Amino acid sequence: MPRLAANLSMMFTEHAFLDRFAAAAEAGFRGVEYLFPYDFAAEDIAAALKANGLTQALFNLPPGDWEAGERGLACVPGREAQVREGIDQGLAYAQALGCSQLHMMAGIVPARSDPALVEMTYLSNLHHAAKKAAEYGVTILIEPINPIDMPGYFLRSARQAEDLIERLRAVAGESLVESVGIQLDLYHRQMLEGRLADALDDHLAQSPHIQIAGVPGRNEPDANGEVDWSWVLNSLDARGYMGWVGCEYRPRGQTQAGLDWAQPWLNRAEVSA
Repeated sequence: MPRLAANLSMMFTEHAFLDRFAAAAEAGFRGVEYLFPYDFAAEDIAAALKANGLTQALFNLPPGDWEAGERGLACVPGREAQVREGIDQGLAYAQALGCSQLHMMAGIVPARSDPALVEMTYLSNLHHAAKKAAEYGVTILIEPINPIDMPGYFLRSARQAEDLIERLRAVAGESLVESVGIQLDLYHRQMLEGRLADALDDHLAQSPHIQIAGVPGRNEPDANGEVDWSWVLNSLDARGYMGWVGCEYRPRGQTQAGLDWAQPWLNRAEVSA
């Protein structure tokens, strides 16, 4: 059964970050994700997780200078040393937080760059991340992001992600590639090309983490958008998906007031716990 994880970078922002863990647990969530934990001590986050009975489902490796517009560095030639430092930092946090999945953001393709060099840089950094993560039992996830929300982002589709993983497999072997998966954000998929049923059929086997948000607007995944998210969650359930579904959306108002769509799934998780 899909398990909902609250994204604490977007949800419960009416509270200070470390207070969002309690708010998520009180709302019925048993897992959380967020973009970046690095402004807070790992031991403080670990304490918040433990105090509220929460699982850390996912967070991102350091993205570079977010305020300056960097959205990951994995595809950016010349930034390899910073990528590797970020991998080490992310893995240290993952160990402290009991987190088994890290998202490595691909980054914005530099202007006037050689596409072959950009792709080679990305694969080299992904290879290094997978090797390091495998030592800790952590899976590195790569996420296609639509070009409307993030123009110029290197990784644009699940098909491209699968092709890159196949290329990595040819070099690194099957055992190492087991440490790499796709973070299948169905909001980005709908924004880019739709066909969510095909996405589940084609890519779910390589996607240990799903994310959802309403389209358009990236608000609650409820009946107010163009996607029947109840059908999506039931389809995941019918396919035997047991992973986390990250709720990476911006509530229209107070988070708790907009959770009616989630209540059936939170109640089912509570019963099965």
